[in-house]
Amino acid sequence: MASENSILLCEKMGRVALLKLNRPEQLNALNDALMDALGEALLALDRDQDISVIVLTGSDKAFAAGADIQAMTDWTYNDVFQSSFITRNWETIRKVRKPVIAAVSGFAMGGGCELALSFDVIIASTSAKFALPEIKLAMMPGAGGTQRLPRAIGKAKAMDMCLTARTLSSEEADRYGLVSRVLSDEAFIDEVLKIATSMASFSLPALISIKESINRTWESPLSEGITFERNSLYARFASVDAHEGMHAFVEKRKPIFKNC
Repeated sequence: MASENSILLCEKMGRVALLKLNRPEQLNALNDALMDALGEALLALDRDQDISVIVLTGSDKAFAAGADIQAMTDWTYNDVFQSSFITRNWETIRKVRKPVIAAVSGFAMGGGCELALSFDVIIASTSAKFALPEIKLAMMPGAGGTQRLPRAIGKAKAMDMCLTARTLSSEEADRYGLVSRVLSDEAFIDEVLKIATSMASFSLPALISIKESINRTWESPLSEGITFERNSLYARFASVDAHEGMHAFVEKRKPIFKNC
């Protein structure tokens, strides 16, 4: 694990990597340094052949409270345009091919909510709260919030959250489809890691193929998505792991995947 003074901590447990945002005094507010470190860590873990699944979490009090507003107060249009604000480091997340789980406890506000939405699975603790309150500052969600949130929960509820700064409880987030599941606060990370470990026991190429196929449906017509899915399925028949999985099923034994 990195030094406890690091803004991002990393621990590897078998084929699972646990990343932890570590700016507790700022409730893990997402400044450039933290997003740069997160992007670099995600890409490094994506290249690591010993890792299949990545989990990102914050603290019990806050997953991430949002952007670092204090750092932004005097920025101009030219500042954000010329520096490619958000795009230069947030878009790194889209390059990660392995499954990433956002484990959310406490506040996921503004950019923190958008960060969770950027990942593949959101698991919330009962204490989790989600909001996009940028309207209170005469600002707007700009790290994908107005695009990913409607896809997750529908236009009406996304409009409600963005235009009124409404905060969702974990139960509401689960009912609306914003999160994958809700777990008790007690031993929350341990339970998330059990889920991640189970996921990581499967064939990594198959996990990547499924992630890519599901993501394709967000950005293409049904006919194109079906074609992509079908070609991805055909490619599974060139996989050693797929044949091992099918033979193991027929032979009533546990498969031994080689991630190839």
